[in-house]
Amino acid sequence: MNSDDRLRQRASRLLSQVATRSDRLINEGLAQADARKWHYAVLASLQDFGPASQAALSKRTGIYRSDMVGVLNELTQRQLVERAPDPDDQRRNVITISTAGRRQLRRLDKVLDALHDELLAPLDAAERDQLVRLLTRLLDHHDAPGS
Repeated sequence: MNSDDRLRQRASRLLSQVATRSDRLINEGLAQADARKWHYAVLASLQDFGPASQAALSKRTGIYRSDMVGVLNELTQRQLVERAPDPDDQRRNVITISTAGRRQLRRLDKVLDALHDELLAPLDAAERDQLVRLLTRLLDHHDAPGS
């Protein structure tokens, strides 16, 4: 067995290489749409799960709390989200997606659909679904308490 074969048989290495290529493709594609992947994550989370505090958004999206403030500042400046004092705790804000944010999310969904088609081009629809299911299962396992 030569080293190329050994390296190509390591799932961790393959996942890492695909993730690197995926990040580059997604970051460049979203940049052309004047967006970043964290913008999409926040808008999608707000649309799918409703208004949230900064801390809850951080937990939902995996964006570090220290980075979340900057992301929310950008989205607020673009009027894609709205901040309002939490009626239950005036020390924190509740973040809500705006009408413009919902429009931007629909645009970004289309951009990402095209980028995913490019990334997953060698796979047919059934293989793409299977890949997503397998990756989700891996993430769920490693995100479970005690993992």
